[in-house]
Amino acid sequence: MTSSSRSRVHSVLALALPALVLAGCGSTDSAEPEVRTEVRTVTVEATTTPATTAPTSIERIVLPDTTAPEPPAAEPVLVAMPPVVCMNLQTAQNAIQAAGVFYSRSVDASGASRMQVNDSNWIVVAQDPQAGVLVGEGDALLSAVKIGEPNNC
Repeated sequence: MTSSSRSRVHSVLALALPALVLAGCGSTDSAEPEVRTEVRTVTVEATTTPATTAPTSIERIVLPDTTAPEPPAAEPVLVAMPPVVCMNLQTAQNAIQAAGVFYSRSVDASGASRMQVNDSNWIVVAQDPQAGVLVGEGDALLSAVKIGEPNNC
């Protein structure tokens, strides 16, 4: 084999070897996605001179398949909205979370656009949707006023 032939074979090996090493690396953690591999045949023919009788070839280099499938989207969790009118806001939020939805919204029912910073100082005067309707994350809207302010409870 001539030095230019060896150089070409070495170039192919230099490109393929890191892929082979990386394909062998991995974790034993079963939570990681399985790495699929695809077998590709690469043939490298060296130029021959009268001194060599047959071309040199390298076959069956295994390269990792880098096109991993995307995981399926999680189905949204829907639960029945509990009745929370006339509860203090913190207790109402806890009831919604206990039902299985962890994010609910609240607004100032007085129209003053105040933020409900200390949820236990507010009382829920309306809910949307009504009790029993299926809700997901962020669907529950609670209208509240400060405790002691006029309300229907």
